[in-house]
Amino acid sequence: MSKTIIIIPSRLSATRLPNKPLLKIGNLSIIQHVYKRAIESKVGKVYVATGDKEIVEEIRKIKGKFILTKKKHKTGTDRIFEAYKKISKKLSCEYIINLQGDEPFIDPKDIINLNKNVISENSDIGTLGNKLTKFDFANNNIVKVITEKNIIKKKISRSKEFLRNCDHSKKNIFGHIGIYQFRTYILEKFVDLKQSKNEIKYKLEQLRALENGINIDVVYSKNKSFGIDTVEDYVEIKKIMEYKIKKL
Repeated sequence: MSKTIIIIPSRLSATRLPNKPLLKIGNLSIIQHVYKRAIESKVGKVYVATGDKEIVEEIRKIKGKFILTKKKHKTGTDRIFEAYKKISKKLSCEYIINLQGDEPFIDPKDIINLNKNVISENSDIGTLGNKLTKFDFANNNIVKVITEKNIIKKKISRSKEFLRNCDHSKKNIFGHIGIYQFRTYILEKFVDLKQSKNEIKYKLEQLRALENGINIDVVYSKNKSFGIDTVEDYVEIKKIMEYKIKKL
C-alpha cells in the first residue's frame, strides 16, 4: 500500500480568473508547473482531478496522470474525493495530499516536509504556514492561520483559527499555503459534512473541519508561496518565475 498520493484539483471556471490552469508561464501552463513540482517531490503518485477536457490535454502533453471527474463540484476537496474513489480499488493509501492547482511556486521540499511531519505526528489533516509581511496582513487574498505554538521553533503545531483579516499583534500568526494532507478516512468524513456558514462566507474550506472537531496541524515553511487568484497575481508570478527560468 502506498503511504501517500497527491491529487491536484483543477477547473477552468474560476470566477476571478477564467481558464487559469491553461495560462502560460514560460513554456508551461500553470497546471503543468504544479504537476511537475508534485512529481519532483517524489512523495507518491500524482494525479490531476478535473472535469475539463482542456486540462486533460495539458496533462497529456507532459505524459502525466489524470482522473476525469464531474464538471461541477462545490469545492476542490469534493473533487479530489471523487477522484480518489475512482482509483481506490486499484490504489490504496493512508494519506492524500490536496495540492491546489494554482500554486506553481510550491517548493517540492515543502511537500516532502509536510508529508514527513504529518505522518510523524499522526495528524488528521496537515497544511503549511509561513512568515507574514506587513503587506500580507493587508491582503485579504492571503489567508492567515493562528497556531497554538510557534511553528518556527516547534516545526508543527495545532491550528486554532483560519481567517482573512487579522490584527498583526496576535501571537503565532502565519500565512497559509494552499496544500492539505488528509488521512483517507478523515477525507471521507470531511466531504460528508455540510458546508458551514463561515466556510461559505469566507470561502475557507478548512473552517468546516475546525467547526466539526477535526484537527488541522500546521507545518512551518521557510518559503514564500504564491497562489494565483487574480490577473495581478498572474502577471507578478509570471514575471518572477520567467526571470528564474531564464537564469537556469
